[in-house]
Amino acid sequence: MKLSVRLAKHERPRERLLRHGAGALQDAELLAIALRTGIPGLNVVDLCNGLLDRFSGLRGLLGATPEELMTVSGLGAAKACTLAALLELARRAVEEDLTRTETLQHPSLVKQYCMTALGHRKIEHCIALYLDNQLRLIATGELARGTLAQASVYPREVVREALRHHAAALIVAHNHPSGLAEPSAADRGFTRQLKQALALVDIKLVDHVIVAGAAVISMAEMGSM
Repeated sequence: MKLSVRLAKHERPRERLLRHGAGALQDAELLAIALRTGIPGLNVVDLCNGLLDRFSGLRGLLGATPEELMTVSGLGAAKACTLAALLELARRAVEEDLTRTETLQHPSLVKQYCMTALGHRKIEHCIALYLDNQLRLIATGELARGTLAQASVYPREVVREALRHHAAALIVAHNHPSGLAEPSAADRGFTRQLKQALALVDIKLVDHVIVAGAAVISMAEMGSM
């Protein structure tokens, strides 16, 4: 059996975090704290560096499903579930902030939330953020998921869900797996149709956010609403 190289105590991620703070650690070291142990032949930091390489970085790793993660030799259900939980905790932390503040006063929070929810997706997903009359978040929900190229969303379905949540306004967001965040002609057409449909029931469409990896575009900020 191949033995892994043990880390000296002063090199261990937990000890480094305690001495220098989390910001001083590299991605692999932070992941190592979450995963705790390595596998036969690899210490935990080497394991995490290998995972980052295999999944093309942190975004790809945290966006992988538990099933995809468990295809890695020695990576069992416990470690796969830990990684999946990290992304969900990050999403919920931002969501919690949006329930306490008017979204229009903090557009960067909305973008951060949309990027956390959608930036890692490999197929197109469309979500809605349902807002109260003070533009605070009531709930979020998935509207559709599609092929690598598209997701079909019908305005009447969005209106029905908005009424079910007693929303006064909403933000829609979807991702472009192609990596190009610029809104397409279809995106612009859907935004117009949805805005008109919502106006019939006195609900305001605040924004349409498009995510492509780490790039986030707000159609409201572009003046395209």
